[in-house]
Amino acid sequence: MLRLEVRPQPSARWGYASPLLALAITVVIGVILFALLGKDPVRGLQVFFWEPLKSTYALSELMVKATPLLIIALGLAVCFRSNVWNIGAEGQFVIGAVFAAGVALLAGPDTGRWIVVAILLAGVAGGMFWAGITALLRDRFNANEILVSLMLVYVAIQVLNFLVYGPWKDPLGYNFPQTKTFDAVTQIPKLMQGSRVNVGLLLALAGVAAVWVFLFRTYAGFAQLVGGLAPAAARYAGFSSRKALWIALLTSGGAAGLAGALEVAGPIGQLTPYVPAGYGFAAIIVAYVGRLHPVGIVFSAILMSMFYIGGELAQSRMGLPKSITGVFQGLLLFALLACDTLIAYRVVWKK
Repeated sequence: MLRLEVRPQPSARWGYASPLLALAITVVIGVILFALLGKDPVRGLQVFFWEPLKSTYALSELMVKATPLLIIALGLAVCFRSNVWNIGAEGQFVIGAVFAAGVALLAGPDTGRWIVVAILLAGVAGGMFWAGITALLRDRFNANEILVSLMLVYVAIQVLNFLVYGPWKDPLGYNFPQTKTFDAVTQIPKLMQGSRVNVGLLLALAGVAAVWVFLFRTYAGFAQLVGGLAPAAARYAGFSSRKALWIALLTSGGAAGLAGALEVAGPIGQLTPYVPAGYGFAAIIVAYVGRLHPVGIVFSAILMSMFYIGGELAQSRMGLPKSITGVFQGLLLFALLACDTLIAYRVVWKK
């Protein structure tokens, strides 16, 4: 009989192998799922894992999807490594988009390109403000940051809906709930002609280096890590848990807000009720599949963006429902959680 036995030490090898095994299990279950739905499994795998890579344009769209996921997941990695459980990145993403849209709507015929910087800073400020509410309630009243940050997601969506259905609604928009299209001067600069990839990709890659340096090469990052791994040791060493809480949540919120600003002033170009695309929740999976390491998160963000694009292609080319993207994301998360068991336990055969 197969049994699980506690390892003397957690396995570092399975720490890296677990995401790969989880991906393999997700693919196998996906094949079974396609077969049960009466679809060609080979075609299904092709749509999810080959179509997003087969051309330059497809790769550029992959980067467009991966950029917000990467930025948000980097902020969440700082949070989770600090033992602060921010589940509300989606709300911080939305409020960042709202703040950025507020600045973008101020643009006029004489506005210079400086406004792009103002839009991005506004997005960061919006995300930090929304995450700061969670930090304040946790700090002052010991409120559970998981519940508070999660509930604030729905408040953020209501704020967005109030604005696009109310005071910010475009009077010339044929009654659609959306703001006017932002002026061209507010558009995030693109990296390549003929694609939608913008400077957000460079900011995301700079963020990878910045988070790596912060976590592994600075005193403040060391304090965050110790606070997450061993709170008692952190207190003994004199590290402030309050400071760690605020740094983690403001960093995470600012990153999510920046992603919201890049999205609303980039590919979308206006504020609509469809700004919440689930990036904030998907980034939680991205962060964990990437083992909360900045470099690992790059690869997991690309993988998750393949699921997004594959899901869209599966709708149009195979007649599958939109929810297929969420199914694959959920499968990957559950498979990862199951495979992570092998880090602390090993499978043994006992008669």
